[in-house]
Amino acid sequence: MTLTSRTFEVLAAFTPEHRTRRLAELAATSGLPLTTTHRIVADLVRCGALERAPDGSLHVGLRLWEIGSLAPRGNALRDVALPFLEDLYVATRENVQLAVREGLESVFVERLTGREAVTVMTRVGTRFPLTSTGVGRALLAHAPADVQEAALARPVRRWTPFTEVDPARLRAGLAEVRRTGVAVSDREVTRDAVSVAAPVRGPGGDVVAAVSLVVRHGTVSPPALGPAVRAAALGISRALGAPPSAVRKSLWREEPAPADAAQDRDPPAPSPRPGGPP
Repeated sequence: MTLTSRTFEVLAAFTPEHRTRRLAELAATSGLPLTTTHRIVADLVRCGALERAPDGSLHVGLRLWEIGSLAPRGNALRDVALPFLEDLYVATRENVQLAVREGLESVFVERLTGREAVTVMTRVGTRFPLTSTGVGRALLAHAPADVQEAALARPVRRWTPFTEVDPARLRAGLAEVRRTGVAVSDREVTRDAVSVAAPVRGPGGDVVAAVSLVVRHGTVSPPALGPAVRAAALGISRALGAPPSAVRKSLWREEPAPADAAQDRDPPAPSPRPGGPP
């Protein structure tokens, strides 16, 4: 293991659940000897990548955040997308999310939410498997074939009783995403939330991100949310410089049909009032 990989093992020990760590915890979590961890931590503190609190505990430093903010698929994408995300949020007052794909996971790079919006598990920087979330499915549906097969070959975590875990049904769902231009995750991560997502295309025409709207289950039917989410995704695609031919692929799509009875879903709620869902 190189020094760089060992350094990343130490940094990876910090998670949303463990934002503060002590030296011994870093060594245990990274699997590195205590002396090696001490040496790496000392270097990271000197350069500002880690900071030490008065009680001796360690947390991620501002310098590391400054460097991370330069990632083109993070803040650069966020800067272009934010006006469209804000428009979608103002129209709905619901959770609006933007994510990119990294390997077999989606990484959330932006999230807007209101006080009365349904609680979600995501935050900026959160990673989720591609198979269960709305943005994940929008990204996976347009990923290379080998990525799709690798994702479907892995065991799918059953977050709720509604989580789809059957590879054949998931594969059929991805085909539906490509047909309609919209991905739906209905109570598949939390029991009270529905996510509707659409892909975002970049300058080369490839899907580079996905935008989603997450609402409380039973307030609005997923098909009613599709046009607004797709419009936001198309606006971001154009702002990123997606070629007109790629944008046209997403312009005229049929709305996704309500989930079938075989999945034992509740019937869709009435369409939202003008101005967006409550």
